[in-house]
Amino acid sequence: MDLSVKPERSFMTAPQRRLSAILHADLAGFVRLVEGEEDLTFRHLQSARSEVWRPVIESAGGSLIHSVGDSMLAEFASALDAVTAAIDIQERMTRFNEDLAKEQRLMFRIGVHLGEIIVDEEGHDIFGDGVNLAERIQVMAEPGGIAVSRVVRDVVELAANYAYVDGGQHRAKHVSRLVQIYRVRAVESDPTQTSPSVTLRGTLRFRGADHAGHKFAFDLEVDQLMERQESVVIGRDPDQCDVVLLHATVSRCHARLSLADDGKAKIEDLGSTNGTSIDGVVIKPGAAQPLESDARLGIGDIELVVRYE
Repeated sequence: MDLSVKPERSFMTAPQRRLSAILHADLAGFVRLVEGEEDLTFRHLQSARSEVWRPVIESAGGSLIHSVGDSMLAEFASALDAVTAAIDIQERMTRFNEDLAKEQRLMFRIGVHLGEIIVDEEGHDIFGDGVNLAERIQVMAEPGGIAVSRVVRDVVELAANYAYVDGGQHRAKHVSRLVQIYRVRAVESDPTQTSPSVTLRGTLRFRGADHAGHKFAFDLEVDQLMERQESVVIGRDPDQCDVVLLHATVSRCHARLSLADDGKAKIEDLGSTNGTSIDGVVIKPGAAQPLESDARLGIGDIELVVRYE
C-alpha cells in the first residue's frame, strides 16, 4: 500500500485583462490648500465628489474605481465616454468654484489614456501600464484642464466647441519612451494653435539665486523649442521635468515654459505650492504669462533674470 503523501497542485488564476479608457485626476496645489484651511478643503473635496465627480462618471457609463485624498481614478468602456466625462467634470467644476473664495478653489488636472489594464475584481481596483500612463499624462495637464494621449486623440472626435492643442512630447516618470500629449481646450478661449509669426533666434538664458545666495542657471535654445514645438517643464523631479531645480521651495512639477505665437517665451504655473512670479507679481496657476527680456522670474524662492540673446 502506497501511503506517501503527494503534494497538492496549486493553480493560479491568470489575471483578467481588458482594454479600457482610464481617467486619472489630481488636485493642483493640494498641500497649499490643506495648509491654509484643512477642514474646509476636505469638506469642499467631499462636496465635489458627491455633486460633480460621481454623478458625471456614472452618467457617462464609467466606474469610479477609487478616490483617495486629492486624486481620483475612473474607468470607462470607451475613450469617447472618458473624454466626454472629463469635459463635463471641468465645466461643472468651474461652476462649483464660483461659490468658493479664490484661494479655496479646487483646480483638478485630468489625464485620459486608452490602454490595457489588469483588473482586480475582488479588490475593485485596476493596475497596469494603462493606469500608469493616465497618471503621468494627468501631471502634464493644466490646473483645471485636460490632457490626453495620442491614441485618445486619434479615436475621439471632439464637439465643435472644443479642440485638441498639441502639447508636445514629454519624458514621464518610469516610462522609457517619450509620451505625446494633447490638451483639450474650449475653442472660445484657444481656437487654434498656429506657428509663431515672428521667428526669434538665439538663446533664452536664466540666471539667478535663492534667498540664501545659492546660484541657479540654465539655457534654452529657441530654435530647438520651435522645431520640436514642445513646452519645457521646470521643477524638482528629474523624472518628470526637463529643467531640474533642486530646491525645497520648488514643486515636483512647478511651471511650464513654452513659446507664444510671437516667438517670445511664456510661463505657466502648474499649481505649485510656493508659486511662480514675474517681477514680484504672483501669476495665477494655469494662466500662461509672457516673459520679456530682463524680467525677474520667481520659481519658489529662486529668482531668475531672463535674457534673450
